[in-house]
Amino acid sequence: MRSIVLYIIMWVGVAGVAMPREIRWHNEVSDTSRVAEILTQVASHRWSNPSERTAAVARMFLDVPYVVHTLEGSPEMLTVNLDELDCTTFIDIAVALSYTAGEGRTGWQDFVFNLERWRYRGGEVNGYSSRLHYNCDWAVNNIHRGYLMDLTTNLPKCQYIVRTISYMSNHRSSYKALADSTEYARVLEVENGYRNHRFPYIKVQDLRSKEVDSRLREGDIIAFVSNLKDLDVTHLGMVVKVNGETRVMHASSTDGKVEISDVSLYEFVRRNRNWIGARFYRLKE
Repeated sequence: MRSIVLYIIMWVGVAGVAMPREIRWHNEVSDTSRVAEILTQVASHRWSNPSERTAAVARMFLDVPYVVHTLEGSPEMLTVNLDELDCTTFIDIAVALSYTAGEGRTGWQDFVFNLERWRYRGGEVNGYSSRLHYNCDWAVNNIHRGYLMDLTTNLPKCQYIVRTISYMSNHRSSYKALADSTEYARVLEVENGYRNHRFPYIKVQDLRSKEVDSRLREGDIIAFVSNLKDLDVTHLGMVVKVNGETRVMHASSTDGKVEISDVSLYEFVRRNRNWIGARFYRLKE
C-alpha cells in the first residue's frame, strides 16, 4: 500500500497544544477508522488498571506482519501505520492507544496527539533527531513527563549497569538521515547526555525468580538489555500471562508477525545470547 500524507492545517489539540501539521499515514481511511473503533471499544470497558487495558489493546495486533523502517521518510513527520509493525512501533502504538482510551477519548486526533507525545522528545516532531531512538532516551523523557514509571527499580533482584550510549554515531553509515551533518550533530548531542548512563535491570537468571514474576502484570513493557557496550536495549515486548505463566508478546522478526512466545519470559531471554537481562516499565495516568 502506498503511503498517504495528510496535510493538516494547524489545530489546537484537546490539551490546548498545537497538533502536527503533517501526518504520514499508511492508509488514511482504514487507519483512522480502526483507531476510532479500538478507542471506542476500549474506552467503554472498565479496566482494573492501565496495564490490563494496554495488554488488551496490544492483543488486537496479534498476527500483524513484522516490517522494519516504517517510520523512515523525508522530511521527518509523525507516521501512523497499523498494518506493519516492528518491536518499537508495536509498543508505542499500543501504549498511545491505551493512554488515549484511559483519558476517555475516542477520536483519532486524540490518538495522534498522544502518539507524538510518546514518540518524540518534548512531545513534538522537530527533525529526525527529535525521535526517541534510544530506549534510555524514551524512558527518561516519558518518565519525566509523568506518563511512565520504571517498574524495574521496585522489583527484587534489581541491579544497575553503566553504559555510554553511542551506537548510532558509531554506525553512522547505517542511518540514512545521519548523512545530514546537522542531524548527525544533534544525535551526538543526545548521546552526550547518556555518557556513563546508569540504569536498572534484572539479570537473566533472576527473571525466573518467583519474587520478580509475582510483581509483573499483563501489559507491563519489557526492554531487553543488550550485551553491546554502546547500546542499552535491542528489543521490546510486553508481559502477558498464559495459563498463569509469564510470557512475551512482541513483534517478532524471526516469525514475521506480532505473536506471543511459546515459552516463559525467562526462557525467552535465556535463549538469546545477545541479551543480559531486562528492564520493565508500567503506564501511568
